[in-house]
Amino acid sequence: MGKREDAPADRGCLVGIIFFILGLGTLLPWNFFMTASMYFNNRLNTSEWSNGTITTRKEYYFNNWMTLLSQLPLLLFTFLNSFLYERISEKMRIAGTLVFILLLFILTAVLVKIPLEEDRFFSITMATIWFINSFGAVLQGSLFGLVGLLPQKYSAIFMSGQGLAGTFAALAMILAIASEADSESAALGYFITPCVGTLVTLISYMLLPKLEFARFYLDNKSKSYELEPSGALLSTDVIEDPEKSSDPSDIPVANGNPNKGDNGASEEEEGVKQAFIVLPSENTPAQKSSVLEVFKKIWVMAFCVTFVFVVTLSVFPAVTVDVRTVYGGKWERYFIPVCCFLMFNMMDWIGRSITSVFQWPSKESRLFPVLVVCRVIFVPLLMMCNVQERHYRTVLFSNDVMFAAIMLFFSVSSGYFVCLSMTYAPQLVGPKDGETAGALMTFFLSLGLSLGAAFSFPLRLWV
Repeated sequence: MGKREDAPADRGCLVGIIFFILGLGTLLPWNFFMTASMYFNNRLNTSEWSNGTITTRKEYYFNNWMTLLSQLPLLLFTFLNSFLYERISEKMRIAGTLVFILLLFILTAVLVKIPLEEDRFFSITMATIWFINSFGAVLQGSLFGLVGLLPQKYSAIFMSGQGLAGTFAALAMILAIASEADSESAALGYFITPCVGTLVTLISYMLLPKLEFARFYLDNKSKSYELEPSGALLSTDVIEDPEKSSDPSDIPVANGNPNKGDNGASEEEEGVKQAFIVLPSENTPAQKSSVLEVFKKIWVMAFCVTFVFVVTLSVFPAVTVDVRTVYGGKWERYFIPVCCFLMFNMMDWIGRSITSVFQWPSKESRLFPVLVVCRVIFVPLLMMCNVQERHYRTVLFSNDVMFAAIMLFFSVSSGYFVCLSMTYAPQLVGPKDGETAGALMTFFLSLGLSLGAAFSFPLRLWV
């Protein structure tokens, strides 16, 4: 939506700050569970002594299941959004989901101090991941609809908050490690952070209706402001009471001539009718194209956003989190948080930001999908890094610098091509079909995430 001339000022950019916090809050569940993979793997994949030998317990493949159960709710609620939005109020959807996300983060923090058998801990954690990301999917869809009512720049601010959520989680993990506390206390401090972050997000949302700028755009009356005047004019000037027009002398006559013959009158009436048919009201909305027609126009962009996420989620974090450094000491504890999670999230955000100043190739270029498909080269490159444990493939890039360099290009290209695809798609259709194009791209984005998570299982086993 464009900015209205009669809109009040956003004093102190408070509404912008609130939507940045809301964007950050929507992706806290996914990022904090993903970044804590070392903590979960340490609790699950432990070893025990049996008859004087070390016996390794069963492999849970936590990273693969965590990725899959985090992304499936997004795909599911893409279908359920229309059903939920019609039956559940906006405040209940946003405030309610934030409360449930907060409770689930508190549960995760409490479990840090509770010793549990591995199978039970795994089951509880997987259920938590499913439900917290389900609530997160409802929250994200609701907030996208809300921010869409404001000027366009607030959507960019909201997405910037989302882009920095992963960086926030990675920094929280690095600070927890740097605290030199025992692993249990460090994990507790780490999971308290998203509890505070979610609480701040909830308070920010509750403050939104108190700001004049937000009320102007989000209030129901202001949303229908532009439609009411034209409706009022039509009801007073055009529609008349039939009883008042029963007198023939009150009926308007063609060209002001009451003596016109019947044929002349009918011709004039036909001309008037034709005039109204040819010149429809400017407020009459143009008829939208069918979903299939819109898809035929944007299918290349839909393929691109799906393929980018299939490649990205098939190896990140399921494969990349198991890369090991060749150096010992303290760096070993920081290696994955820095070179995997912090590197990916910062470079992905930079890739997305580049599109605001530089967009290449163009949306009509055949080179664009070719470059997207070329990203598949990152899959074998990352699999040939020092991933441990491995059974089939040999290590070609054991050096930390090589892994960091591959991750840099992998991350920047992911953010760049995703943002470019999402930007180009609405430009390929008319304004009347922009909403349909956006909904289709959201679906294919979710499909790419889910397919990538599914492919991560065989790829990790193949290493």
